[in-house]
Amino acid sequence: MRDVGSDKDEDEMTDKHMTTVSQHYFVDESDKSSFSIAIIENMKEEYGLFVWPCSVILAEYVWQQRYRFSGANVVELGAGTSLPGLVAAKVGSNVTLTDDSNRIEVLKNMRRVCEINKLNCRVTGLTWGFWDASIFDLNPNIILGADVFYDASAFDDLFATITYLLQSSPGSVFITTYHNRSGHHLIEFLMVKWGLKCVKLVDGFSFLPHYKARELTGNIQLAEIVLNHESPEETSTSTVR
Repeated sequence: MRDVGSDKDEDEMTDKHMTTVSQHYFVDESDKSSFSIAIIENMKEEYGLFVWPCSVILAEYVWQQRYRFSGANVVELGAGTSLPGLVAAKVGSNVTLTDDSNRIEVLKNMRRVCEINKLNCRVTGLTWGFWDASIFDLNPNIILGADVFYDASAFDDLFATITYLLQSSPGSVFITTYHNRSGHHLIEFLMVKWGLKCVKLVDGFSFLPHYKARELTGNIQLAEIVLNHESPEETSTSTVR
């Protein structure tokens, strides 16, 4: 009979071997400013504890737009390893990092990365499409979401959450990076359905430093999305390409 304690020890050893700490650097040669963010990654965890290309691109965008983020209230949805949100905190944003309330290990890891980077971010569970206390007290100026458009079955709940947050904070914006997959037509449809419009759309690699771009692959776009106050006829022309 196999010893239960032995199984536990082996599981802990496996977790240690699967866990790494990656360093992500942000540099501006023009004013000699720079810093790095340490991220705890675990390849055993499905999706949530790995820094995907969309996160790297969105984090770089936050860095390059840092004066816009300074002093802003920022909420990151589906944060996972939280790289974009941590960069926002580093440049002076008041940051709330969120992920699915049921993903306890992911939320625990988010708190750990805040600690090792000495950043005071709020970490809370927020499940898209569910209305509870975790969402009612969020009043973001900027909402971040890196690669949140990966599961088409969750798109409607995600857009419901985004729309609520935008409506609760007039003038706010949702900034997202996503792979231009086959589901982009559904994204267009749901933007119209929820009364949103895209006001900026750029190639994610167009502003990425060469040394970062050569490490990444994919057709990744960055979009800024806001509430649409135009008529339905005008709305239909504001789509993601």
